[in-house]
Amino acid sequence: MLNANIPWQQNHKYLEVTLDKNLHFRDHIARVRKTALFYRARLGAMLGRKSKLSRRNKDTIYKICIGTVMTDASPVFAYVALTALDRLQVIQNKFCRSATNAHWCVRNSVLHRELELPTISKYMKDALKRFFDIAGSLSNALLNAAVNYEPPPSSHFIHKPRNVLNDPPDALTVVVESLNDVNDTHD
Repeated sequence: MLNANIPWQQNHKYLEVTLDKNLHFRDHIARVRKTALFYRARLGAMLGRKSKLSRRNKDTIYKICIGTVMTDASPVFAYVALTALDRLQVIQNKFCRSATNAHWCVRNSVLHRELELPTISKYMKDALKRFFDIAGSLSNALLNAAVNYEPPPSSHFIHKPRNVLNDPPDALTVVVESLNDVNDTHD
């Protein structure tokens, strides 16, 4: 352009989402994880084990400060590999453990149930469903075409894009939902 070489970029940041050439979102997940850990460290005194705040206040601070950072633009990168989402789930599990002052032997699923906090993959699946419901109700033809997209059959050789809405939930989400169901029947 104007006799100047344009350098090749492996990834690009657009609307706070880091896109790479294969749409793996590794750099985006790493940046989001780093930001969430930064906020968690700064709010550690309020969210920690020895804090005098109630669980409800700790949960609210988490949802406002850290949860929004981790799930911002989640419909865009909801299709990433589950191992990438597990890196964000670890941060959420650490928050649950410190907010409830739980012993090391308490399961993460019990902590999620106590705090009524959905797992990262469940939250992203719900956000994606809301996104498609809203997009389907709009009059834009391109959005309607994206909503009506049918993925190739599972025997097809192309594995991407995955259909997140039809994927089975991860193991932690299954356990949390089963504990919630058991809890609902006893109430």
